[in-house]
Amino acid sequence: MAKVISVTNQKGGVGKTTTSINLSAALVKRGKRILLLDMDPQGNASVGLGVDTSELENTIYDVLLGEATARDAIVQTDSGVDVMTANGDLAGAQVELLNEIGRELRLKKALVEVLPDYDYVFIDCPPALNVLTINALVASHSVMIPMQCEYFALEGLSALISTIRAIRETLNPSLKIEGLLRTMFDKRNSLSGEVSRQLETHFGNKVYDTVVPRNVRLAEAPSYGEPAISYSPQSKGARSYLLLADEILKIAAAKTTSA
Repeated sequence: MAKVISVTNQKGGVGKTTTSINLSAALVKRGKRILLLDMDPQGNASVGLGVDTSELENTIYDVLLGEATARDAIVQTDSGVDVMTANGDLAGAQVELLNEIGRELRLKKALVEVLPDYDYVFIDCPPALNVLTINALVASHSVMIPMQCEYFALEGLSALISTIRAIRETLNPSLKIEGLLRTMFDKRNSLSGEVSRQLETHFGNKVYDTVVPRNVRLAEAPSYGEPAISYSPQSKGARSYLLLADEILKIAAAKTTSA
């Protein structure tokens, strides 16, 4: 049965989609079956994996509205990552679900049929707390938080922790923080180092050892419809996500051994 992880941060531009795409592709390289859910109306995760979002018959929008099953909206990509696709239609779901009873549970219920097919399901969340993000958090076992090591990122992190706590208290008691991932890291910047140390002090082993550097190949890859893992496998960005995949699998193995 798949472990479901929301990749989220209420602050935009921190590397959520880049992480979702490249970590998914890296885990496929390690032999894992991966489903990536694109919960952002911009559809960047879908496009970044080479999906033509203008040609889609069913998307996650149709799934949330009960007009298609989860399997109907899944597309296989050249990277080996299966993606539940999204396009601009998804923005309408926020309005159409507004008065629906049990709207927060739509995604969780829809995923039940496909969870046995995968080892991990990642949900690329929009940079806002709305019905889409809430559906993702309710459907998830845990949350991965990509963040830049800068002052304003710490403020955004505080708000996100409060959101996770609220979801845990009301809709998903088992929701946990999977880990914090330092992204776009510039070791030449003294502030980056200071914020990084603060994260380690406050969150301890919840902060991944792996650090994702600023890397032009990570930024270029989506325009070619590929993860950096395949677009530029020797780049620092691609290698960092392979290291992150190995770290996640090592943590999972340790938990299984100690259970």
